[in-house]
Amino acid sequence: MCPCQVTCSPLQVSIFRRVSSEGATEESMCLTEEIDGGRFSGGLSWQVPTGCKDGRVSQASDVNNLPAPTDSGDVQKQKFTAKGLNTQDLITLVGTATCQFFSNRLYNFIANGLDPSIDPSFVPQLQAFCPQNSGGSNRVPLDTGSQLKFDTSYYANLRNGREILESDEALWNDASTNMFVQKYLGLRGMLGLSFSLEFGNSMVKMGNIGIKTGADGEFVRFALFCF
Repeated sequence: MCPCQVTCSPLQVSIFRRVSSEGATEESMCLTEEIDGGRFSGGLSWQVPTGCKDGRVSQASDVNNLPAPTDSGDVQKQKFTAKGLNTQDLITLVGTATCQFFSNRLYNFIANGLDPSIDPSFVPQLQAFCPQNSGGSNRVPLDTGSQLKFDTSYYANLRNGREILESDEALWNDASTNMFVQKYLGLRGMLGLSFSLEFGNSMVKMGNIGIKTGADGEFVRFALFCF
């Protein structure tokens, strides 16, 4: 067990390196280190600050204001702004969803039918993931078709009507968020962004939300027990 003081938040980010790169050692857990952010699956690396304090209490109410699957673009931006994150961070940090959060788009959206914004050729695949009246806990990647790769397919899905959540569709339809989607896609006439680089930047910013200082919080000596 490494005997250093390193806290749970950065270590949870750091674990991404341990499961996606080769040659990792337990001793390297003790360093303020370069994180191989998905390098094994095609991404780059970034520096993750360690040594911040952890809180002593964890409450479900602390995450009551997370972005919801039906949030509009404006509401999602407001929620990210409240945490010190910007519109680009919103577009960069995405994940997965379970069927219960979007099956209404497949079976009960308009007059008990399908959401017309979904690419019709994509519907059978979604319905296979999420059968009607069952499978509510089935997990579906937001970048369907490329979930094992660190790439920009999620943004291509938004453009092509193959988004999963209503909130995903809202990111394509909102002018300010659409701009960043197109930058990640490198569409003609747009100054492109490197998704791998900006993902690392946004992960560090997210890890700095609500930093504990002074008498608040504590250092965890054996942070590997965070999991």
